[in-house]
Amino acid sequence: MTSPTEQLAEQLSATTLLRFATAGSVDDGKSTLVGRLLHDSKSVLADQLEAVEHASRSRGQETPDLALLTDGLRAEREQGITIDVAYRYFATPRRRFILADTPGHVQYTRNMVTGASTAELAVVLVDARNGVVEQTRRHAAVAALLRVPHVVLAVNKMDLVDYAEPVFAKIAEEFTAYAASLGVPEITAIPISALAGDNVVDPSANMDWYGGPTVLEHLETVPVSHDLTTCHARLPVQYVIRPQTAEHPDYRGYAGQIAAGTFRVGESVTVLPSGRTSKVSGIDLLGRSVDVAWTPQSVTLLLEDDIDVSRGDLIVPSDDAPATTQDVEATVCHVADEPLTVGQRVLLKHTTRTVKAIVKEIPSRLTLDDLSQHPEPGRLVANDIGRVKVRTAEPLALDSYAHSRRTGSFLLIDPADGTTLAAGMAGDAFAAEDEAPAVDDEGWDF
Repeated sequence: MTSPTEQLAEQLSATTLLRFATAGSVDDGKSTLVGRLLHDSKSVLADQLEAVEHASRSRGQETPDLALLTDGLRAEREQGITIDVAYRYFATPRRRFILADTPGHVQYTRNMVTGASTAELAVVLVDARNGVVEQTRRHAAVAALLRVPHVVLAVNKMDLVDYAEPVFAKIAEEFTAYAASLGVPEITAIPISALAGDNVVDPSANMDWYGGPTVLEHLETVPVSHDLTTCHARLPVQYVIRPQTAEHPDYRGYAGQIAAGTFRVGESVTVLPSGRTSKVSGIDLLGRSVDVAWTPQSVTLLLEDDIDVSRGDLIVPSDDAPATTQDVEATVCHVADEPLTVGQRVLLKHTTRTVKAIVKEIPSRLTLDDLSQHPEPGRLVANDIGRVKVRTAEPLALDSYAHSRRTGSFLLIDPADGTTLAAGMAGDAFAAEDEAPAVDDEGWDF
């Protein structure tokens, strides 16, 4: 007879995982929606609910403030706002969820980028009384920029507009048109009241004119369409294993987590940036040999030839190798308090590879309010999104972010103290074939 723990583990292993993020303007009710989801789906422990009830009473509230289930920082609770990205994990019999509750303030746009960077769905909240506002458009633009495949428009506080269908219809039409113009592939609009629980987990008796799914029903049934196993196969090498023991005198394996795609024994592969080729002679997975492995498994690849491979190299199929370049053009979201400027020396971290780089140009800054481009801004400050051109000291093998969110993304890092400066999404890499190597006055020769 299996134990309840074993039964739960078996049940969870049979469900899919959905990563999603919430976003919206200040006081639109994001944290209340998340709290309602957790509460009504029975994903809150008794002691957690008791703590929320106690905190609510101490603030003079008669009913539990479910937003406190996610607003974990003391400053958040005192101010009644969300500052940091709050991650929550919960499950239903149909699906497992990793939820990122992101801030609504304009100055925390960078936090939304963090929360939505791995999300397969974004829930954008709108206050039914205010409709689509500047921050709503901003969050829709960020979701489109990060290529989040599914966006849910949750029109909240319908109880404060007497559950009027015309109010919902007008907001849904305006947002859908705007998001579609950004290239968002799928938009679902749902009228809700997070405070009262209408259409969050259970259907609302107050909106019989709405025949669509509740928020939880949609989260449980939306297809997780971004299947990384069908993408270009990529293995960033994290560690070279050479035990050099009597039992394994010639063992040399290249360990890492498969970022995308599938690898098979006998497949011809190329190691980048060197361009050396070989064949996969074996794949070790969890202490046993397998013939095939796929993302996101952590494996050790063995190659037929004894070639030079080290941490930071990228192993790819020989017939599907990306071009290498030292010139990268990308869209970045600047996340540091200090500005990013032309000529600045940085470190560029792509998968397991970190190289020196110089910011050569900042061609434009995106104005999210109307999607216009501000040319040649000279610098990017916190929360800015713009185009940059970076020259690296060593060749990199980046995919386009449109093709792979894992191997098309990178970080720009301050070499002095390790601070993350910007999160980058590579466009088509461009190569300046005849350009002379750049040399700065501190010996960064590239």
